[in-house]
Amino acid sequence: MPSEGRCWETLQALRSSDKGRLCYDRDWLLRGEDVLQECMSLPKLSSYSGWVVDHVLPHIQKNAPPSETSASSVSTSALNQPSSVPRSPLRNPAFSPVSSAISNGTKDKHESPHTEPMVLQSPRGMKVEGCIRMYELVHRMKGAEGLRQWQEEQEKKVRALSEMASEQLKRFDERKELKHHKEFQDLREVMEKSSREALGQQEKLKAEHRHRAKILNLKLREAEQQRLKQEEQERLRKEEGQARLRGLYALQEEVLHLSQQLDASDQHRDLLQVDLSAFRTRGNQLCSLVSGIIRSSSENGFPTVEDQAVAEGALQEMRDLLSNLHQEIGRACEEKRRRDEEEARIKQQESQMQQRPEAHKESPVPNQGPGAKPNEDLQVKVQDSTMQWYQQLQEASSRCVLAFEGLSSSRDSQAKKIKMDLQKAATIPVSQISTIAGSKLKEIFDKIHSLLSGKAVQSGGRSVSVTLNPQALDFVQYKLAEKFVKQGEEEVASHHEAAFPIAVVASGIWELHPRVGALILAHLHKKCPYSVPFYPAFKEGMALEDYQRMLGYQVKDSKVEQQDNFLKRMSGMIRLYAAIIQLRWPYGNRQETHPHGLNHGWRWLAQILNMEPLSDVTATLLFDFLEVCGNALMKQYQVQFWKMILLIKEDYFPRNVCSAGRFLSPRAS
Repeated sequence: MPSEGRCWETLQALRSSDKGRLCYDRDWLLRGEDVLQECMSLPKLSSYSGWVVDHVLPHIQKNAPPSETSASSVSTSALNQPSSVPRSPLRNPAFSPVSSAISNGTKDKHESPHTEPMVLQSPRGMKVEGCIRMYELVHRMKGAEGLRQWQEEQEKKVRALSEMASEQLKRFDERKELKHHKEFQDLREVMEKSSREALGQQEKLKAEHRHRAKILNLKLREAEQQRLKQEEQERLRKEEGQARLRGLYALQEEVLHLSQQLDASDQHRDLLQVDLSAFRTRGNQLCSLVSGIIRSSSENGFPTVEDQAVAEGALQEMRDLLSNLHQEIGRACEEKRRRDEEEARIKQQESQMQQRPEAHKESPVPNQGPGAKPNEDLQVKVQDSTMQWYQQLQEASSRCVLAFEGLSSSRDSQAKKIKMDLQKAATIPVSQISTIAGSKLKEIFDKIHSLLSGKAVQSGGRSVSVTLNPQALDFVQYKLAEKFVKQGEEEVASHHEAAFPIAVVASGIWELHPRVGALILAHLHKKCPYSVPFYPAFKEGMALEDYQRMLGYQVKDSKVEQQDNFLKRMSGMIRLYAAIIQLRWPYGNRQETHPHGLNHGWRWLAQILNMEPLSDVTATLLFDFLEVCGNALMKQYQVQFWKMILLIKEDYFPRNVCSAGRFLSPRAS
């Protein structure tokens, strides 16, 4: 319809007008009636404007020029008529209070000559604004006056401080000058005193010079007498030196003669297969030492008493060296003889074992049950040579105990402390050996070797050495061997894999310290007589408990340990022994033979098979021994080992009182 088109045109015109471009607040109704009250309320002046009207305006009206008064009247008459006047500086940003605070003279220059016109409501408003401007001007003037006064006060203070500093500087110069005068006076007094003392000292020196001249004359006479005495002493010294030189020549001749005897012993090297190079090397060193003493004595004049003592010590060491060489050769001869006997005995046993399978093929042995009688060819007692060896080891152990009896039975607190430290240093490293030791094995071995070699080791935060007591070495060797066997009795019995790390350390110590190895065997034979092998016999009049202890049982309060526990301990010790005979310390000298090698294991196996089996014990020990070192024996003896196994299976096994299932079980206990 035409009316609708006009409505849209009207709306478009209103939108394009000034009111249409205004922004309206759509939410003003939500604020309540306060908005309408603000629009309807009359404008109010601040309390500051009222004060200006009351106090400043009357003064301005009194001093206003007539033209201004007339203008006021005119403006009053035209109160209800708008007029075009310049905008008030308070409503123009160009005349804000900040810009007016810069300076009073530049304000009018910066005002724009063309100001926008505004409608004034009343002349009183213009007066109020003028009063405000005047008050601001007065306030700035007061501030400038206060600043000026403050500057004057500061200048006065600066002048006062400057005068005070000048006075203090004068006082300082006066004190400094006074000090210089005093120092000069003191120096002059010191110089005068020094001059007086120098004169006195000069007189004293003159007196001393006269006295020393007298003493010097006396000393000259004494020096002449001393010279004569020294000449006599020099003559005697030359005679003594010549006598010592002749003695050195005699010592050198004897040393060379002993060195020839050392060289002559080289013929035993190939025969006995022992290395005697260390003896010859030391003998050559001693010969060189004596020759060097004689050479230096010839260059320096005559040999001294110290040179003669060193030469005599070298001669005595050469004699000891030759004596040790003879002992070494004797031991080597004895070892060779024993080795030859052992080889002959082994060959004899091998020949007997080779004949036994043939005898079985010709006449098979019937299967014997638990109640069958033993065959007559098996022994009941150990061989005489083995028993003699067993007794020698026990005697050596007893001698070792007697050697440190003074240390063990001493009541001295210092000796007890040394004994306790030595026992800890010997046993604690052995207790630390386990299957998870790994690289610590070498550290443990080095610590034990250092202790036995006489070096100081750390134990419990303290330094311990066998040199602290003459009996300390015997004590440490005995306790160390005892601890190795105890580890086999306890640790290896519970954890079979622990036998190998313990055995490799024991084998290395045995190789470097043979006496420890002999003590290990002695302790092992005493706690486990079946490792000899040796079956103790019951004697008349012997108490049952003593006999049980001889068999290896632990008896406490007349109670014998259980059979299972007994077999477990015997198993642990025989496993340790089987590991020792086949293992060697990997960092040792491979050219040397094993101190107690597989030949001893073969001897033990052959001897125990030549003896009547014991119920439970023989089966358990045979199984544990073969499980640990059976592979090593097989590689060493090959066919002979398999013959031994065949003998056990077909001949020895039926004789065992134990059942077959017990013998073949993984644990005999």
